Amino acid sequence: MSAVPSLTEFQDAARSLAEVISHTPTLPSRALSDALGAPVLLKMENLQRTGSFKIRGAAYRLSRLSAEERSRGVVAASAGNHAQGVALAAQALGIPATIFMPLGVPVPKLLATRGYGAEVVLEGETVATSLRLAAEFAERTGAVLIHPFDHRDIVIGQGTLGLELLEDAPEIDTVVLGIGGGGLIAGVAAAVKAKAAELGRTIRVIGVQAENAAAVPPSLAAGEPVDIVTRPTIADGILVARPGAVPFEIIKDLVDEVVTVSDDDLARAMLVLLEQAKVVVEPAGAAGVAAILSGRVSATGTTMAVLSGGNIDPLLLQRVVSHGLAASGRYLTIRIPLPDRPGQLARVSELIAEAGANVIEAMHTRHGHGLQISEVILELSVETRGADHSAHTLDTLRRAGFAPIVVQD
Repeated sequence: MSAVPSLTEFQDAARSLAEVISHTPTLPSRALSDALGAPVLLKMENLQRTGSFKIRGAAYRLSRLSAEERSRGVVAASAGNHAQGVALAAQALGIPATIFMPLGVPVPKLLATRGYGAEVVLEGETVATSLRLAAEFAERTGAVLIHPFDHRDIVIGQGTLGLELLEDAPEIDTVVLGIGGGGLIAGVAAAVKAKAAELGRTIRVIGVQAENAAAVPPSLAAGEPVDIVTRPTIADGILVARPGAVPFEIIKDLVDEVVTVSDDDLARAMLVLLEQAKVVVEPAGAAGVAAILSGRVSATGTTMAVLSGGNIDPLLLQRVVSHGLAASGRYLTIRIPLPDRPGQLARVSELIAEAGANVIEAMHTRHGHGLQISEVILELSVETRGADHSAHTLDTLRRAGFAPIVVQD
């Protein structure tokens, strides 16, 4: 059997999933088109059932289990999206499901997984630990392990998204999407390239990883999947230390380029999507848009950015929006040492108002390391119109004799 699934396999999978998944909309983005200098379309998998593309692979994998395998139940490990996909698919098929999730998993993902009827076990600090525990559970109980990305049926199920991309927009020249373990991009790359070849054309596929969890570039350099030491990232959905062996065999042959983005890039992308497209996505789901906005993707015709998921904790969304505003130069936190005498706070507020900025929070304290008895510290959170306006506001304060210090987020 070829490592790369055939177009027929993807088409058969799409037909089997027709009653399970939603055909999510594809919408144009004027803001992103202006940024790239070419038409940009958004594939809204954040509106998929369970809030992400993961239901495609999970449902297809479970649909191919034998009656005997179904009777043993299934077990999976996930930080949220795969968990929900497996839980919903298992519920629909009447299969008992146990899901291992790491401690600290976003509450909405935890509640949704339980809401689909799965038994959830919270244990371990990382998805890798949860996956090890799930594998041990499968060996101990006989349950079938449903891996989040390292299985041919998972890749084929995720690849049905690729067929939808060309059905919605046959003119696309480039597809940009995030990479975690590799199941989605492997399936999409195989499906779109097979369908494009049938139509007598070529399509570029560009993968995007969070720079703090970018295991694919060193794996490509080594010619095989390798482990990396990950660092914290807001993109928990693509926080994977090693790509799957099954998808990697496809990625190395069919993915044209892999780029990385920072957490600042992801936060800015989420903010642009929220403000310009009126769309809420999770950080991993914004990876493709982050690559476009940060200049990692060059214009070569119509580009499709896949918004792969929208499951985000409201508290994280609040923090990410604030971070995105700061990264865009629209939210400025400054500390200003002041002499402890009447009128100083009023004078600073007057200067900020003259600069056209808006104070949204203020803290005034006489306590702090290094302060003289006659000094106070004023800490202000200021809303501005962008980086140039922030610089103008700081210059206004400095010209008046104050010494504002910018507090990094």
